[in-house]
Amino acid sequence: MKIPSIESILTGAEKNHQTLWQYILQSEFEDSGMPVDQIIRRVEETYTVMRNAVRSGLQEHGRSLSGLTGGDAFKYYERIETGRTVLSDFNAKAIAYAIATNEHNASMGVIVAAPTAGASGILPGVLIAAQEEFGYMDSDIVHSLIVASGIGAVIATRATVSGAAGGCQAECGSAAAMAAGALTYLLGGNDQQVMHAAALALKNCLGLACDPVAGLVEIPCIKRNGVYASMAITACDMALSGIVSFIPPDEVIDTMFQIGSMMPACIRETAEGGLAVTPTGLAAKERVFGVKKEK
Repeated sequence: MKIPSIESILTGAEKNHQTLWQYILQSEFEDSGMPVDQIIRRVEETYTVMRNAVRSGLQEHGRSLSGLTGGDAFKYYERIETGRTVLSDFNAKAIAYAIATNEHNASMGVIVAAPTAGASGILPGVLIAAQEEFGYMDSDIVHSLIVASGIGAVIATRATVSGAAGGCQAECGSAAAMAAGALTYLLGGNDQQVMHAAALALKNCLGLACDPVAGLVEIPCIKRNGVYASMAITACDMALSGIVSFIPPDEVIDTMFQIGSMMPACIRETAEGGLAVTPTGLAAKERVFGVKKEK
């Protein structure tokens, strides 16, 4: 699905007297030719995969295949259950679920790239926690996922969701924007608030490097998903209060792409810069692959 702009979603939905999810669903039908009921079933299946990934990731299943990560979602969820978190249960669960998804991915489990594997925990973490906290029906979550897909489609059309092309701002930044917009829609925000939430989230990811230790989607990706799930919730809460992004959403997306194209290749998923080449990062690479540390 290719959607040229956030503004085209807003004006199209208004012109056709449709909700955001209805307009985006219609756009997908027109683009793919897939019947609407089939599209909805696919989104339902997608949500099932997301929930299964969280459930599996919360188990204390040891380390990832690389041995670098694992068990943090279980550890953090235990803290929630004992009532020791500083954050609200909703916010804390979103973090735990985001981490769980990415730990499941690092263990070769099935996840949904939302929009990428490296950022796969943010959207499900936020929406699954919201459903538990506020009692939404699965159909409500499906509608919010469709809204998220529209935001992601605009980012992919105008810019990129690839860490190799745009750094982690294009991965975790896009996912945070999708999650913030989806949550704002779910909580009853108006169309403008939905898109301002997405812009507020993306703005605060600009310039984020993609610097995976040992080239694996584990460090810092897993914990970063937890942090940006929380940021998506913050952006939603700000938008619902009436705070707007001074820079319009489409301009924020364009700026992300511009910044990504200016980033040196060493901090765009090559593992040749940033955290990946710290002494600890290089030592981890040597342990995993037997590669000698650079001097």
